Amino acid sequence: MTLAGTPVSSKAPRTFEFFRDPHVTRLAGVLVLLLGFFAIVRWNNFSSVNTWQAMAVQFPEFGLLALGVMLTMVIGGIDLSVVGTANMTAIGSAMLMLWIAPLDSDASNGSLAVIVAIAFSLIVGAIAGAINGFLVAKIKIPAILVTLGTLELFTGIGIVISGGRSISGLPSEYTNVMGSTVAGRTPMVLIIFVVGAVVIWYLMNRTAFGTKLYMLGSNETAATFSGLKTTSLIVRTYMVSGIFAGAAGLVMLANYSSARADYGSSYTLLAILIVVLGGINPNGGSGRLGGVVLAVVILQVLSSLLNTFHTINNFYRPLIWGTVLLLVVIVNQWDRNGNLMKMLKWKGRQ
Repeated sequence: MTLAGTPVSSKAPRTFEFFRDPHVTRLAGVLVLLLGFFAIVRWNNFSSVNTWQAMAVQFPEFGLLALGVMLTMVIGGIDLSVVGTANMTAIGSAMLMLWIAPLDSDASNGSLAVIVAIAFSLIVGAIAGAINGFLVAKIKIPAILVTLGTLELFTGIGIVISGGRSISGLPSEYTNVMGSTVAGRTPMVLIIFVVGAVVIWYLMNRTAFGTKLYMLGSNETAATFSGLKTTSLIVRTYMVSGIFAGAAGLVMLANYSSARADYGSSYTLLAILIVVLGGINPNGGSGRLGGVVLAVVILQVLSSLLNTFHTINNFYRPLIWGTVLLLVVIVNQWDRNGNLMKMLKWKGRQ
């Protein structure tokens, strides 16, 4: 079945053929070169186990956000509210844990508080995503406007319920679980990111839901006439994005041992950069999870490399990410029109 002349099978492969996509292959090459450069200029940092453990703790925060944004971009939308959702759910979860298990309470209360907080964060994230999806699908408001508005709404809710302060003093059971390491080496938050990526891969490549997302992103009108329940599909997509934002909030809560409404303020731009750099078409209908995962790793390695240069101020990070985002969008659009191949053919005739 095709939509607007585009084979669905080429956009939604049923097998995980990682390097079949030229863009994924290019990203893998960039990662190898970046790792080589890192090893040459900063070998002491590169060879340190602590460096890689620090990376594994840091990138799941924005990596989980990027996975949610990826789904919404596949259908031709976007979710700018992920950071607001993450902070709101983290604040709510932290306050709930402190209510169930105040300081000096029994360990059993702490364990119950952790379970309730995790469930609360994922459920509230799903509700926040459903609100976005309803406004986009049913009220027909552009996704960028809806999620920009709910970003401020969810951030405002977080500020109101927390009084604008950090919520800390979490039960030790939460840190023992979410901040732990597996086999003494692998951080739990990295395991959570890997599980999230596997879930997304399964949804996109082994279920009808994934195929329908690519169909909807390729041509919404044709998808509607094909009998797809587009309203339900859009709402469910944003719900999944909200669940991943809630999971990111739990990871941030574990990493910072506190919750605040302004944590991760730069992650919105970073998540979008990752998705676009990973090869997801901002207009919808194409892209692979493998590219997004590689983009996450590339940006984390680049960020860690920049940290080793003490002359580079952290205030330059938004400048760097914004510049990279614009360059990637320009190059992708230019290449999509065939200009790159035309230039190479023209040079070959000289």
